[in-house]
Amino acid sequence: MTLLDWFEKGASAQDYIESMEVNKETLLHIYNQYIPSGDAVQGMERLQGKGMKAVVLTADWCGDAMVNVPIFLKLAQTALMDVRFLIRDENLELMDQYLTNGRARSIPIIVFFDREGKEAGKWGPRAGEIEALVTEWKKQLPDPATDAYKEAFKTELIPKTRKLFQQKETWDKIEADMLQTMSQL
Repeated sequence: MTLLDWFEKGASAQDYIESMEVNKETLLHIYNQYIPSGDAVQGMERLQGKGMKAVVLTADWCGDAMVNVPIFLKLAQTALMDVRFLIRDENLELMDQYLTNGRARSIPIIVFFDREGKEAGKWGPRAGEIEALVTEWKKQLPDPATDAYKEAFKTELIPKTRKLFQQKETWDKIEADMLQTMSQL
């Protein structure tokens, strides 16, 4: 399948959000609170009229998607970019083309392409600064091969990242990282 085929298969932002059961409230909170910077607006206006499209591989349960998707949606709306959403586990053929570090099905992954369906870029699953911080936090957890790691991941790391994802400074870092990718479209 081509990227245009995947796009046609995807759900609109409204349909995706309406179908959410886990992180809908938080995603909408971030969407309603996040305001793109002047630089972001200027950068996205440059994309208007280019016919750019995007497919977002995601899942409702994903904390990274909960924060990245609403920020991306605001940027895409400013760029007048058509966006469709595909659930990761229902679209592994596409997901496996965009593995993180060649092995992980990390999400969200945003694939950008032009009106002819030619890939123009990819973003995800996290902004570089956020990834570095989460990687440091993971180093403080027990050995990943143990049950203690799984428990610490749930009780320590997830609450820390959820708190991080609610902060405007985090949103600004995500915006800057997305802009870096989108400026090359």
